[in-house]
Amino acid sequence: MSKRKTIKVDYLARVEGEGALYIRYDDQGVHDVKLKIFEPPRFFEGFLRGRDYLEAPDITARICGICPVAYQMSAVHAMEHALGIVPSAEVRALRRLLYCGEWIESHTLHICMLHAPDFLGYPSAVAMAKDHGKIVQEGLQIKKAGNAIVSLLGGREVHPINVRVGGFYRVPSVSELQPLREQLLHGRDMALDQVRWSAALAFPAFEREEPRQYEFVALRHPGEYPMNEGRIVSSRGLDIPVDDYDAHFQEEHIAYSHALHSKLIARGAYFVGPMARYNLNYAQLSPLVRETAEAIGFPRVCRNPFQSIVVRSLEVLYAFDEALRIIENYRPPDTPYIEAAPFAATGYAATEAPRGLLFHRYTVDQAGKITEAKIVAPTSQNQKTIEDDLQLMLPGFFHLPEDQLQAQCEQAIRNYDPCISCSTHFLRLHMDHSARNLR
Repeated sequence: MSKRKTIKVDYLARVEGEGALYIRYDDQGVHDVKLKIFEPPRFFEGFLRGRDYLEAPDITARICGICPVAYQMSAVHAMEHALGIVPSAEVRALRRLLYCGEWIESHTLHICMLHAPDFLGYPSAVAMAKDHGKIVQEGLQIKKAGNAIVSLLGGREVHPINVRVGGFYRVPSVSELQPLREQLLHGRDMALDQVRWSAALAFPAFEREEPRQYEFVALRHPGEYPMNEGRIVSSRGLDIPVDDYDAHFQEEHIAYSHALHSKLIARGAYFVGPMARYNLNYAQLSPLVRETAEAIGFPRVCRNPFQSIVVRSLEVLYAFDEALRIIENYRPPDTPYIEAAPFAATGYAATEAPRGLLFHRYTVDQAGKITEAKIVAPTSQNQKTIEDDLQLMLPGFFHLPEDQLQAQCEQAIRNYDPCISCSTHFLRLHMDHSARNLR
């Protein structure tokens, strides 16, 4: 009879927010996996009720200090969908540029500070920097370029304040954008080196086989790699407009987590994030990025989640390329924003946060007050897939000593760059006062 064992990590390191891991297994297999998210829920959906629709971008930007642009943009697009506002092409380009800045800074933070230590055998980026200072130093320079974009367009690097429904409070002149160009050109060169470096790492062998292969879910846009807009598609044939989201996706409360689990009603767990975007939208990447992927021998479809660090590096390179394209073609809009009188309506939006699909839905009354809000963060969508990965992956690593096995589990979670704080915005509380519980 095989002896039952457990892996218990009370505090996950190198992830944003507070979470824990519990796994029970023996020689026969894995019997229980729980990714426990215990960071207190912050009730952002509740905070939004009763607030003016114009406040939504500023409130939602506070959900996350790493990806505030994604929350702002999703809120802005949902409100504009509700009120029938169609921003100008120039405003749309500036929003895409702002998103490029966030992808650069968020992805690079994960690649160089959170994930790289796993592959190089260090407990932290600080320890790693002693032997691999170039990786950390160039990572900080790349991130600084992303910060510069967000600061210029958003008004500050963290929790931007220049975004509003209908556009921006203020838009930059052509001359204000030009100083970014040299910094972005240098950043793109470093991003290219980062792709080559990440592709040379040693990756654990893990790919799911049918019928347990991932269902990747992401936006798809006919003319561009998805950031702000598109239809929701999947690798198993889903293809819907964003306002049909609720008919296909469902959130459910799990007893051991302060974050809701999201699932496809038809099939269950699914996978959002850089790998989903890359696999579903490879043809929309810029020529430079596709040529680079081919040069390093990286496949057009990546199914090993440990290789997500390479996909993120390719997306950083894309973001630099796209940012330079936008700056070179920029012309200021005739007006920084469009106003519209509020009326009773419901608006839907989904954008691609660095970590994956981010869905927002708002209902406003005739006075423009928010009466209902729903926010589905990428991490809550990936939780079930992370647990399934661990269930399927662990038997292949049972030969490792227990400390290495635990490290492998933590690395598998960091493949997804979970943003735990983002996911803990809601908790359904049920209090049972029955007599049997009072004994």
